[in-house]
Amino acid sequence: MHIKIYDAVVIGAGSAGIAAAVAAARNGARTALVEAGPSLGGELLTGMTIDGAINARGEWIIGGVVGDLLDLCRKLGGFVAPLNDWRLIHYVAYDPEIMKIAIPQLVFGAGVDVHLNTFATDVVRDGNRVAGVIVRNKNGNTLLTASAFVDASGDADLCSMAGGTMLPHEGMDNPQPVSMMFRMAGVDAEPLLDFVRAHPEHVAVGESDAIRGGRTDAEIVEEIYRQGQPCVFFRGDGPLLSKAIARGEMYPTALIMIQPTCPPRKEVCINSTRVSLKDPLAPAELSGALRTLVEQVHRCSAFLVGNVPGFAHATLSGLAPRVGIRESRRIEGDHVLTRDDVLEARKREDGVAKGCHHVDIHQAGTGQIRIPVAGGGSYDIPLGSLLPKDIDNVVVAGRCLSASRDAHGSARVMGSCLAMGQAAGTLVALARRQNGPDLRSVGSARLRNTLREQGAILDGTA
Repeated sequence: MHIKIYDAVVIGAGSAGIAAAVAAARNGARTALVEAGPSLGGELLTGMTIDGAINARGEWIIGGVVGDLLDLCRKLGGFVAPLNDWRLIHYVAYDPEIMKIAIPQLVFGAGVDVHLNTFATDVVRDGNRVAGVIVRNKNGNTLLTASAFVDASGDADLCSMAGGTMLPHEGMDNPQPVSMMFRMAGVDAEPLLDFVRAHPEHVAVGESDAIRGGRTDAEIVEEIYRQGQPCVFFRGDGPLLSKAIARGEMYPTALIMIQPTCPPRKEVCINSTRVSLKDPLAPAELSGALRTLVEQVHRCSAFLVGNVPGFAHATLSGLAPRVGIRESRRIEGDHVLTRDDVLEARKREDGVAKGCHHVDIHQAGTGQIRIPVAGGGSYDIPLGSLLPKDIDNVVVAGRCLSASRDAHGSARVMGSCLAMGQAAGTLVALARRQNGPDLRSVGSARLRNTLREQGAILDGTA
């Protein structure tokens, strides 16, 4: 077996993983980034907006690596736009084709050693520490050793293989449905916005008091029109979509979310598809869902072309590179982020990242829970929510954090994942510098100071 020695190994190259790898490398750690797929970026490649970067009050709550990534997209000529959906959140829209160029430039530019098409298959434990991770690709098995590891797999794969404790699934229903984002080009924004302005009953608006600001629905759709971008959330229980579902033209869904990706191509990203699975990590279930999801993509695109102004000449322009999983394993960490932490916008002295997305739990069929953060503000994610309670030298980043199901329904989005990734990567680099016995020896105060110096936003927001 081949052996490669690093200071830090990051498992998973989605939004959390790329931020972790870049942060670790920039802080002096020899860093490996291991990705099971053929590309870097995960959901950032779908065209889905970066949620959780700007709170409902319009304040940026994350910075650092994400700012560098978006600046690089702009330098490459890509569309980047902070927008208001006039419902619950602000978000950042961008061109995923440019993002596909920007992410490798950012990651390789930081000096990260990338392993694509490479699966983590097992770990080597040394007491409460992970001594190495065994990975496999077409060249066979390799042992990657490091002083510390970041589990950014989304599914807590590394922690699970190391015997870490997982939080139990809460509730009687299945985990949140899996989805497939898709894009359509040739969408004319003006007729779409005219239609929304004339028919506010079809769209979800003003679900957060911070967004509504005392406005009527008619006044809010006027704001959507004035913004001038195809940012529209058609409600599953609104007349347009509910009637289509009733007559079988559309599948049961809570939404059709339309978000811009590239004005020159007149392109938008669509978030609508959903399949509920008992276990999204079971290969047979996930593989079976793919057939249904691509059928839903076809049905939804046909529905939009046939029923929504602005889509008459639109064509399908892209599918997400993989099925999107919202919810699977969550670790049990030193701290479990709670529903009240999120909804009450709690700040903490040991916070190392922020979140602001509403509690968002998609359900089977037309069901969806959406609860805004108090005052349209943000909450702090403590270091303890990233540290598995029974492993000394592993830190998690992304949707496998230690959180209740409600809190996870907020913190799982890409903005929070990018912020957690930067915190995790910085932590492992700081631990290496001081040769501490475990990641906890760094302490949240030192980590927070370094994150601030490197552009992270930890203070000064509602």
